Amino acid sequence: MPLIKVQTSLPAPEKPQVETLLRDLSASLARLIGKSEAYVMTAFEANVPMTFGGTTDPACYIEIKSVGTMGSKTKAISQELCAQVERALGIPQNRTYIEFTDVPGAMWGWNGGTFG
Repeated sequence: MPLIKVQTSLPAPEKPQVETLLRDLSASLARLIGKSEAYVMTAFEANVPMTFGGTTDPACYIEIKSVGTMGSKTKAISQELCAQVERALGIPQNRTYIEFTDVPGAMWGWNGGTFG
């Protein structure tokens, strides 16, 4: 039910580096929102044409969607995930945007059904 989608203007790092980043993001999000990591999905897309602040310097956009409410947890999630992306990809935290979306269970499909 939680999804983390990372898009960056950088070329794709080596596959093991991407896999490590995605595993780390998955574990962090599950812990921070108190949900089972068994349902967390991660995705990574590199080489996305982007500008941020009018420049094409390396940037990152992250979407986080989850059934239920992340509400008061978004600041902690932002702090931890921005730091992880900076360590893994070298993208400064001030060049990363995160979009948080709380999704009603009926609007999230899985295994031929929905969560609501």
